[in-house]
Amino acid sequence: MGGFAPILLAQKSSKSERKVLVSVKPEYSDLLRHAQIGGLVRLKATVSAEGKVSNVDIVGGNPILAESAVKAVMTWKYVPAAAQTVEEISISFSPH
Repeated sequence: MGGFAPILLAQKSSKSERKVLVSVKPEYSDLLRHAQIGGLVRLKATVSAEGKVSNVDIVGGNPILAESAVKAVMTWKYVPAAAQTVEEISISFSPH
């Protein structure tokens, strides 16, 4: 049974290109910035038909930065759609 999960996830996460109505930038502390800790955080956000983010999974990136990115994306609002979607999100943290 476990062999079918990746196929189902691949179908579920097809890009829907839903528009973001409200986005909040993640916190990026001065300590991390001065320590030159940056990079790209990749997330998958489950968005309800109403446009609310119900879950965020970390796909890749620095765990310290990812935590901040998840907190921010959980507050985002999307345009309503006919059904729940999974959105792929990349957030860049640049110390420069």
